[in-house]
Amino acid sequence: MTESQMKWAMTIAIVLSLTSLSLPAHAADAAAGKTVFNNTCAICHSAQAGKNLIGPSLFDITGRKTASVVGYQYSAANKKADLTWDDATLNTYLQNPQKVIPGTKMTYGGLKDDTKRADLIAYLTTLK
Repeated sequence: MTESQMKWAMTIAIVLSLTSLSLPAHAADAAAGKTVFNNTCAICHSAQAGKNLIGPSLFDITGRKTASVVGYQYSAANKKADLTWDDATLNTYLQNPQKVIPGTKMTYGGLKDDTKRADLIAYLTTLK
């Protein structure tokens, strides 16, 4: 193999390995995520538009900014956070809310299980 061919082969190998890093470990399951929501989140959050409980409604959460639900009294920390709730931000936040937004009113310790977290995020994206 020539030097040029070796470089080309190495480039392809690197691209393929980087591509595989971005693939999820499993396909997220929104139905399983609804169960996670009901068992973990629903005590404080509603999935219905305009229905705030102890925490704000999570209806249409994906794509919205932190502290943007009308009628909910957010902590100063959430008001200052200026985050957009996309899949990556939700994933990080749900692992450890206090680490992502120190001072948030959300006292939940975090959802450590990667599969359950991915499923929950898949469910939250269906709330439109």
